[in-house]
Amino acid sequence: MRFMMLMIPAGYESAEPGAMPDAAAVEAMMRYNEELQRAGVLLSLDGLHPPSMGARVSFEGGKPTVTDGPFPETKEVLGGYWMIRVGSRAEAIEWAKRCPAGDDEIIEVRQVQEFEDFPADVKQAASGFEELRQEAARRAAR
Repeated sequence: MRFMMLMIPAGYESAEPGAMPDAAAVEAMMRYNEELQRAGVLLSLDGLHPPSMGARVSFEGGKPTVTDGPFPETKEVLGGYWMIRVGSRAEAIEWAKRCPAGDDEIIEVRQVQEFEDFPADVKQAASGFEELRQEAARRAAR
């Protein structure tokens, strides 16, 4: 089973463009990341720049509208993620509990929808999905 652990740092929604984490916090997080790697559960991970450097595309009335960050109505934003492969939701939660997160950080644990989980009609509608995902993984590995 794949799970995404989503880091939600309080205050990141209003971080200035180019804001960077504290070196000591990154050092602690690297030890955690290496532990995930040694355990063989880590599939990918990345940190995200603050929303002030992002954009949102909404589709009201079917028309795309771009809004540049920051997004004042936002209460929580993602600061980064880990993709892990473990045997159960409980195991994913145990990994999240080991994270050296601060008092102002939350990790949300979400299971990835696997293709085999879908009913036949959804699998039919998504035919070709696995090939798209595999090609994206090949390109990311370059």
